[in-house]
Amino acid sequence: MTAGPCEVWFYHLERSPLEAVLPELLEKTMGRGWKALVRGGDPRRLEALDQHLWTFREDSFLPHGLVSEPMAERQPVLLTGEDGNPNAGDAVFLIDGADPGDLSGVSRCILLFDGRNDEALAQARGRWSVFKKAGHPVSYWRQGVERGWEKQA
Repeated sequence: MTAGPCEVWFYHLERSPLEAVLPELLEKTMGRGWKALVRGGDPRRLEALDQHLWTFREDSFLPHGLVSEPMAERQPVLLTGEDGNPNAGDAVFLIDGADPGDLSGVSRCILLFDGRNDEALAQARGRWSVFKKAGHPVSYWRQGVERGWEKQA
């Protein structure tokens, strides 16, 4: 975990749904040796993501669990709708407009938003200003024309 301010990265989903993007980002996070916390607001969506992360690709295994399951604090990827950071995640992923909560000790906060949804886009713009005013280093990533991500700001 970091002692400085948490970096906040905004991921603007334009071509791919969250279900396609999130597993890849979680794999990259784990590849760094980091733990991840995925915070969302809808328990049904988190349960669906729980199932999806087991089956998103045949040649991959992404160990994870829901906060309601036993030994949740030991999960390298934890899905939750609650405040806090029970698995001591180095990276917090915010989906579906979830509140970031306290980011103390977190290295990176990744806010994923659907760029085709006007409400989500407006909320992301508002959060950009809030994070920047709070002194967090912020960056904006947009899906490339072909594949991958391009840093825009």
